[in-house]
Amino acid sequence: MKTFPWITIRPKFGTFSLRIDRRLPKVALIIALLVMAIMVVNMGVGQYEISPLDVVKTLLGMKTGDPQHVLIVRTLRLPRMLLSALVGLALGTSGALLQGLTRNPLADPSIMGINTGAGLVAVILTILVRDFPARWIPVAAFAGALVAAGLMYVLAWRKGGDSPMRLVLIGVGLSAVGSAVTTLVITIGNIYDVQRAMIWLTGSVYGRSWVDFWAFAPWVAIAVPLAWFQARQLNSLHLGEDVALGLGLNVGRQRAWILFVAVALAGASVAVAGVISFVGLIAPHVARRLVGTDHTGLVPTAGMLGALLLVASDWIGRTIAAPNEIPCGLVTAVIGVPFFLSMLYQHARTK
Repeated sequence: MKTFPWITIRPKFGTFSLRIDRRLPKVALIIALLVMAIMVVNMGVGQYEISPLDVVKTLLGMKTGDPQHVLIVRTLRLPRMLLSALVGLALGTSGALLQGLTRNPLADPSIMGINTGAGLVAVILTILVRDFPARWIPVAAFAGALVAAGLMYVLAWRKGGDSPMRLVLIGVGLSAVGSAVTTLVITIGNIYDVQRAMIWLTGSVYGRSWVDFWAFAPWVAIAVPLAWFQARQLNSLHLGEDVALGLGLNVGRQRAWILFVAVALAGASVAVAGVISFVGLIAPHVARRLVGTDHTGLVPTAGMLGALLLVASDWIGRTIAAPNEIPCGLVTAVIGVPFFLSMLYQHARTK
């Protein structure tokens, strides 16, 4: 008997149905276990070392013989770990949406100018508008990401619609301009303000608390399911505009909506953790190798791999130069730059 590589989910009520790759549940379970294992180990790392067994006992509410474990694990380290996972989930999902939307394997929130727009606004407010309240900088950075994405879409639009290639090219151009302006602002700023801005630009979850987690969690709870529900539309767009139009899809409106969801995820991530690059580039590529190119499996797998990548990067940053900490944004950049260059090389060879 022939075995089909798909699982079809069809509720008894309504007309909704979903078809997912048969490999997805197994892959998702393995990634989830890896994320939890690294989080447990990471929560035991620091000036106050705690064994993984005691971390698990503390999380489960069991006694460990040291009452400080509750404060260190639950109050100080757990929100940081959870926030890392959510930021990685958002960036990986955003990258999968952008790569599917543009049909370009090099698309990423940082490469297409979305993260750069958010970072530029944060740098300007930190260095040039010195009295701007620090608590409003994340909100302003999110607005910067929206403006950058809107500008990219407007410039890419022509009579008759937009095109994936124009979106990518204009996004790369805006990213270059934004990086140049950011460098200029940093050059003319005083050393104290530049140091504050650089902390933001490197991307870090250091010192994040439950307040940051609960401010960010609703974005993920709303935007990630919306992204997953766009998988079928992405499959149609991936076949080309003519085929998508033939299937009854409003290409322009659907493309704008998917871009908005991707920007919402990336912009909110920058607002809470600073500019973290390459997660949205790496995660979809690895996901494609694990579950194939169908977006019903690709989008959630890329999100989970983004969570795994960022949690692992935070762990590496905390341990590789202990007792000093390296921001997780620098770790992802060290991993992402050679990955990006290898992608360019493979893309050139394919051409």
